[in-house]
Amino acid sequence: MRRIAFKMKLFKGYETEYKKRHSSLWPELQRLLKQTGISDYSIFWDKQTNDLLGILKLEAGCTMDNLPDHPLMQKWWAFMCDIMETNADQSPVSVPLEEVFYME
Repeated sequence: MRRIAFKMKLFKGYETEYKKRHSSLWPELQRLLKQTGISDYSIFWDKQTNDLLGILKLEAGCTMDNLPDHPLMQKWWAFMCDIMETNADQSPVSVPLEEVFYME
């Protein structure tokens, strides 16, 4: 099992909307993520900077490489692009973070 962390940026004033959209995460998107091998997925919000910190686990031998091409993932990105920083393809601007400490 591999742990992956990344940060994204939420636009100021959209904190409530971001929480609302994730509180009703589409069941089909949740299934897609689980089928991809993703589990234990959390997103934390830094109120001072509006940075979002995502942390997830990816099953051994699994990859997220095909997620950007999946129509459902693209639909979710289009749904979220008005409230956070995104790339030209509407995917969130995501900065990978290097793990420097872990205690189980």
